[in-house]
Amino acid sequence: MEPTPPDAPPAPAPPPEAAELARIKARLASGELYSAHEPDLQPYRQRCMELLDRVNNTALSDTRTRERLLGDLLGRIEPGGWVMPRFLCEFGFFIELGPRAKVNFDVMMLDCAPITVGADVLIAPRCQLFTANHPFDPDLRRAMWEYARPITLEDRVWLGGAVTVLPGVTIGADTVVGAGSVVTKDLPPKVLAVGNPARVIREL
Repeated sequence: MEPTPPDAPPAPAPPPEAAELARIKARLASGELYSAHEPDLQPYRQRCMELLDRVNNTALSDTRTRERLLGDLLGRIEPGGWVMPRFLCEFGFFIELGPRAKVNFDVMMLDCAPITVGADVLIAPRCQLFTANHPFDPDLRRAMWEYARPITLEDRVWLGGAVTVLPGVTIGADTVVGAGSVVTKDLPPKVLAVGNPARVIREL
């Protein structure tokens, strides 16, 4: 990379909205405690709720409108990515769906930290992905302090119906998680895991 000439004009600052969003995202993704009542978060929650109402009330046959709304709601959605109603999330901007990733009916993604979904991932009905958690200290919890850890589903993961994924979990490529399982820790690639907590029962 060539050095910047001394007399070159400074790079333009990002718009205030982009700078503020970047600050909010970095704050939430840091893993540090934050207040769920923080006033700066409310406009982003409100925007998310309004977009969710529109996504969930748009006919499945209206593909063009649904694609546009999902593009506005999510941080990134690659070609072929799809989300069925009724979908719920908290912010939307932390969710990234890879190519051809499919999110089935009634999925909830509590995206207070990044949720990264790889290519060709299948998320069955009523799955729940929770990045947020509360402290065990009852005083902090009562005051609505919380923290968040990212979730990653690598390429070609399949979550069976009603699987729950807890904060900070990464599920390796090609792994299958059986219906009703609760994933509390990382799972390696190419395994079948079932149960609460989910345990590897065999390689695939």
